[in-house]
Amino acid sequence: MSDYSQSSLAAPGRREIQWNPQLTPTHTNQVAGKSLAQNVASQSLSVLRNMKLHNLRNSAAKRFGCLQCGKSFRCFSQLEIHQRSHTGEKPFRCTLCGKRYAQKGHLYTHQRTHTGEKPYRCPICGKGFIQKCTLDMHQRTHTGEKPFVCCLFCGKIFNYLSSLKVHIRRHSGEKPFSCSVCGKRFAQKTYLKLHQRVHSGEKPYSCPDCGKSFSQKSSLNIHLRTHTGEKPYSCVDCGKCYAYKYGLNHHQLIHNYVIKCHGSDELSAADI
Repeated sequence: MSDYSQSSLAAPGRREIQWNPQLTPTHTNQVAGKSLAQNVASQSLSVLRNMKLHNLRNSAAKRFGCLQCGKSFRCFSQLEIHQRSHTGEKPFRCTLCGKRYAQKGHLYTHQRTHTGEKPYRCPICGKGFIQKCTLDMHQRTHTGEKPFVCCLFCGKIFNYLSSLKVHIRRHSGEKPFSCSVCGKRFAQKTYLKLHQRVHSGEKPYSCPDCGKSFSQKSSLNIHLRTHTGEKPYSCVDCGKCYAYKYGLNHHQLIHNYVIKCHGSDELSAADI
C-alpha cells in the first residue's frame, strides 16, 4: 500500500478517525498565542489611550498655578486656599476662643472641641471622634493594621506618609515655605510660623509665676525650671543634676579632662 491512510487502520465496527492538520497541538498553541498577543496589544493600546486622555484632562483642568511653588489646581478657589500656606493668612476665626484657620472646614472641625460634637463613631467599641482621620487611626487598635512607610534614603520608618514626605526634605534640602518679610525658607510650616514671631514680636507663652513671655513653648518650659527647681539632666558618672542640657554638657567636659589628664581613679570631677 503506497499511500498512507488512517482509514485503512481502523478496526471493524469502530468509527473512522479522519486526520485534520488544523487540530494539531502545535497549530492550536499558535492560534491561542496569536489570540493572546492580539488581546494584550489591544489592552495596551487601550491603557495608553486612557493615560493620554487622563494627562490631557489633568493638564487642561489644572490651569491655575502657584507662582511660589509651581503647584497647579483645577479652579482658582483651590489656588486661593493653597496660597494661604505661603502667606499665613487665616480668614476664618472661632468666635469662642479667637483661634484662626485658613479653611472654613478646619474651623468647623475645631468648633466641635467647644460643642462636644463627635460625629465619627467606632463601630467596634462605640468611641466617638471629632475627625474621621482620628477614627481611622483608632480603628487600627482593633485591626492591628500597621501602615508603616520607609525612607529610601536612610531606612527610617514612619507611621504616616505625610510624616515621610516632611522627613524626605532633610535629604533633598527642599524648603517650600518662605518668610514674606526676609525671604528665609523652611522645610516645615511650623518652623516658618515660629520664625515669623521674630518679626512680629509675638510671644504667646507667658510664665504664670513671673509673667515673662516667650515665642516658643519649649522656651517657656525651660524657664519654668527656674521657679520649680527641676533638674532633669543628670551626669551618668557622678549623678550631679542640671536644669539645662548645656550645663550638663559643660560638666561632662570636666570628667573627660580628669580621665584624660589624671586617670579615672586619681581625681574626681567634684575636686575640680
